[in-house]
Amino acid sequence: MTIQQLEYLIAVDKHRHFGHAAESCFVTQPTLSAQLSKLERDLGVILFDRSKMPVIPTEMGVQIIEQAKKVVSESKGIFELIAHMKGDISGVIKLGIIPTLAPYLLHLFIRNFLEKYPHVKLEVQEMVTEEVVKKLKNDELDLGIVVTPLHEAGIVEKPMFYEKFFAYLSKEHPLLKEDVFHPEKVQKEDFWVLQQGHCFRDQVINLCDQSLSGPKNFHYESGSLEGLKNMVNRYKGVTLLPELATLELSEEEKTRLRSFAGVSPTREVSIILNRSFLKQKLVELLFKEITDSIPQAMTSKAHGKVVRFK
Repeated sequence: MTIQQLEYLIAVDKHRHFGHAAESCFVTQPTLSAQLSKLERDLGVILFDRSKMPVIPTEMGVQIIEQAKKVVSESKGIFELIAHMKGDISGVIKLGIIPTLAPYLLHLFIRNFLEKYPHVKLEVQEMVTEEVVKKLKNDELDLGIVVTPLHEAGIVEKPMFYEKFFAYLSKEHPLLKEDVFHPEKVQKEDFWVLQQGHCFRDQVINLCDQSLSGPKNFHYESGSLEGLKNMVNRYKGVTLLPELATLELSEEEKTRLRSFAGVSPTREVSIILNRSFLKQKLVELLFKEITDSIPQAMTSKAHGKVVRFK
């Protein structure tokens, strides 16, 4: 049994197709198939049901694949340990980030980070929290930037900053007459929220006790805060924006922001990683670059009232 064979095993489980797995491993399909057949003979078990398409792991195969992921991860740790001891800052970081953070956070730190550490390759994917956690657990991502707490077994959370929620109102909206935002005064059909699957949608509904978005005779599901902001700008309505999304609004748009009445509700933003992740130095450097790039008041937990969402 070799590490290479275990990597082929994991690839087939990921792609559920021998040909696609071989392409991802940069080998021919006959080479990959032969190595997996040898692994099955050495172990004395059948790892995949090849009669089905896509191929699926057998019951015993599922358990062996989980163990294989741990072995491959630990084997890579030898190289990470050596690099760390040599002070070598290099390698690939596969980062997942949620859509309500990506457009407002990435540009603040990426250029500086890559200029400081030119031997680091940063691969970023935008996806919802559920997908980030799933890919972390499957070792398809190294790190995630999401809203916490998650309380996921095996996942470490490193809080970076705290983002206030602001109400963003359309021009001449009646609530602009008030200095602060009272969510209970918003009509259900007056409120714009993200489509299902976004944690920010759940947070907004939690705060404002709303369940629908937009006018009664118009249904619009947006995957982006920019889409909602544009609808508010063009038509009548209200949406909520996280703090980073408000920093680059025009001066006129900023006049239509309102803080919540009382202590502002705030969401906690963290780097999350698998407990066994070994590139700790890179995590520390990325953490510092991000927290140095945002308004320093946001790094304090006293910035607002952190809301614990279900």
